[in-house]
Amino acid sequence: MHCCVLFASPRGKESNTRALTEEFLAAWHEAGNTASFHSLYDLAISPCLACRGCQWDWSAPNCVVEDDMQAIFTDILAADLVVLASPIYNWGPTAPMKAALDRCIYALCKFYRGTGEKGPSLWEGKPIAVITTAGYRIEKATDLWEESLRRSCKHGGMRFLGLYGERHRSYTEPFMDEEKRERTRAFAQSIMEQL
Repeated sequence: MHCCVLFASPRGKESNTRALTEEFLAAWHEAGNTASFHSLYDLAISPCLACRGCQWDWSAPNCVVEDDMQAIFTDILAADLVVLASPIYNWGPTAPMKAALDRCIYALCKFYRGTGEKGPSLWEGKPIAVITTAGYRIEKATDLWEESLRRSCKHGGMRFLGLYGERHRSYTEPFMDEEKRERTRAFAQSIMEQL
C-alpha cells in the first residue's frame, strides 16, 4: 500500500508533529508499505481562487493555478491512504494545510459547475487519517478540525479513519517519549487494519 502524507508544520524536522508522523511512518514501512512526504511549508501552494476552472473537465483535478498542488493531486489519487499531519493553530490546521485542503475540495470534487449538473468526486472512497499536536488538551484543541474533516469526508465521499493527537505543554520539555511512540504505533496499526 502507498500512503501520501501532507505535512504542515513550520518547525520542519524539529516539529512535534513531525516526530509523531515519523513514528507512524516507521510502523507503516515496517509493514511493507511505501509513502511519499509533502512538506507543505517548503512548497508553493496558493489559496483556492473559487474560479471553478477545475469543474469543466471531470477526468482530472485540472486546477488552473500552476504550483506544487499538481504533484499533490496526482499523489493523492494514486495513494491507498492520505495522512494529514499538522499542529493545531487557532483550533484548526496551519495555513498551508488549509490552503491545500481548500484546493482539494474544489479540484477533486466536481460538484460546483453551477449548471445543476453534479460531477464525480475523484477521491471518493479515499481513506483519510490525521496526526496532530496541540498545546491544549487534545479533545478540546482538535474537535473543531476533526468535525470539519468529517464533514469534508462526508461531502466528498472519503473515509475518515481517525485522528491521533498528543499534547505538548512546554517547549522546554522533551516531547517524544516511549509512551507516545507506543500510542503512535498503535494508531498506525489501527489505520492499517481499517484499510
